[in-house]
Amino acid sequence: MSQLPLINGQRHSWASIEVNLLDRIVTGITSINYDDAEVKENHYGAGNMPVHRGRGRYEANASLTLYNYEVEAIQAALPRGKRLMDSPPFDVKVSFLDDTNQITTHVIRNCEFKSNNRNMSQGDTKIEVSLDLVVSHIEWS
Repeated sequence: MSQLPLINGQRHSWASIEVNLLDRIVTGITSINYDDAEVKENHYGAGNMPVHRGRGRYEANASLTLYNYEVEAIQAALPRGKRLMDSPPFDVKVSFLDDTNQITTHVIRNCEFKSNNRNMSQGDTKIEVSLDLVVSHIEWS
């Protein structure tokens, strides 16, 4: 079955992304970044070509940018005296919906906040908070 070209249509876009964080849909998110990688290197023996390949450590990374009110809501849900970094591990689900109603979901597993910060400047009309996460792995559906 051949696929017709998409002309004047829509595929995945920011408007089609839904992020679920700590069991609630996050509406005040302006950015999400995630990636994973595995160390791979060639091993050499006789001659000038590799004789096999070694595989090493897997590492996943993620970060979120949220409006301040979202960060404050997360902090308010924590027990009194707990910091954002004390949040229990959580998964972040990123779902994309295309124009054929096909859903693609990526799951960023076992996330924890690494920091809590605020950066504001004169003339700002909004407060955005960039937060780095420590994650175990990413499930690419």
